[in-house]
Amino acid sequence: MRLTFDDTKPIFQQIAEMIEDDIVNGVLKNGDQIPSTNQLVSHYKINPATILKGFNQLVDSGIVYKKRGVGMFVADGAYEMLRNRRISQFQQQFIAPLIAEAKKLDMTKEEIQKMFDSYER
Repeated sequence: MRLTFDDTKPIFQQIAEMIEDDIVNGVLKNGDQIPSTNQLVSHYKINPATILKGFNQLVDSGIVYKKRGVGMFVADGAYEMLRNRRISQFQQQFIAPLIAEAKKLDMTKEEIQKMFDSYER
């Protein structure tokens, strides 16, 4: 988890993204318990309602589920769901503009591939 928050988006959203990042990075796996509200309140010194709003966003999207009186846990298939969503976002944010610019420059697929290959070294 990150140590600080930034001003680019609401804190509750950053809390949800931190949990998502831990799932994508393999820190949290299917069935693992996520940190509790009290743990995050203690660590970050932020309002519990803010944390709950982030957690509820994860519950609503099916990434985590609640066990009453026990805590919240990573849902089965959460990694795949997040991976698919992030691949789609990656395509929209990076690939589509890349292709649009390459077309403007009349670049071939081979030229683009050569550029990609040069970054693998």
